[in-house]
Amino acid sequence: MTHHDHSHAAPHGHDHGHDHSHAPSVSAANERVVLTGFALTAGFMLVEVLGGVLSGSLALIADAGHMLTDAAALLLAWVGFRVGRRASDARRTFGFMRFEVLAGLVNAVTLFALVLWIVWEAVQRLRSPGEVLAGPMLVVAVVGLLVNCLVFWILHRGDQSHVNIRGATLHVLGDMLGSVAAIGAAVVIHFTGWMPIDPILSLLVCLLILRSAWALLRNALDILMEAVPPDIDIAALQAHVCSAVPGVAAVDHVHVWSITSGRVLATLELTLAEGAEASEVVPAVKRALAERFAIGHATVEVVHMPQAQCALEQPRSDDAHGHGDGHDHHHDHPHPHPQRVAREYGRAE
Repeated sequence: MTHHDHSHAAPHGHDHGHDHSHAPSVSAANERVVLTGFALTAGFMLVEVLGGVLSGSLALIADAGHMLTDAAALLLAWVGFRVGRRASDARRTFGFMRFEVLAGLVNAVTLFALVLWIVWEAVQRLRSPGEVLAGPMLVVAVVGLLVNCLVFWILHRGDQSHVNIRGATLHVLGDMLGSVAAIGAAVVIHFTGWMPIDPILSLLVCLLILRSAWALLRNALDILMEAVPPDIDIAALQAHVCSAVPGVAAVDHVHVWSITSGRVLATLELTLAEGAEASEVVPAVKRALAERFAIGHATVEVVHMPQAQCALEQPRSDDAHGHGDGHDHHHDHPHPHPQRVAREYGRAE
């Protein structure tokens, strides 16, 4: 791809169409919501750990581990608000938005370690069940469920369109199941005295933790590896731009990635149809990307002769497969011929 500077008025049609303020908008209400939720969740998590140790309940400790995922999600949301709004500088042109991604990666690894410990402890208790005090266990579990309900209510009053708040709300819903499992274990122990129910239900709670940890790890790795967001298909993007924006002859060398959760960026090359004006087509392409794919930051370069090989792609011997148009490369961002794109898009609709 042609090297160019970061100018908004470049004569070759390279355009951004924004004010270079890459920090997300933050409301004080959102900050208060997640901070209050974090304080309640983290505070009771410590109480639940203490209750689990004193009552001998592994299910309570496992539920506290799941509350740790909730607390971490809320803390990451708050840190994302606080750190993400710091202004960018000459060295960090996107500010500190990936801080929450790095924190999420560390949190996911920690949760996997916690699951391993709970599984080990559960197996030992299944071999030789220990005494569990059902009364204190039931009290702590019921209070935990009430705290989760309160946190859910607080979060639900926040901005549910924000990805971090919505994710934290789903975390709390999952933790309610952990509290219900602990209550169930306490009831069974109280009426039957069957102690193995405690480690058995703690293993079920581990499945909830694994689900949250795996989703967190996968999301963090996808962002750090600059993978295409899961809800965006490159071929569909090319087809939509070619069919929806008049004056576009071809869309090539498309790259789409996330700088952080919910902040999608893209770069692409445009070949204009004969007589089309870049000053009209480029803003229209940006609007199409924002409205259809929620891409808020797009770098569009207008070229007269598309390159057959993307500078980011490793040369491959099987690329020379005899197609004359030079655009059918087998790599992660396909560059179909514009007429073929229009036909495929029409069939998809």
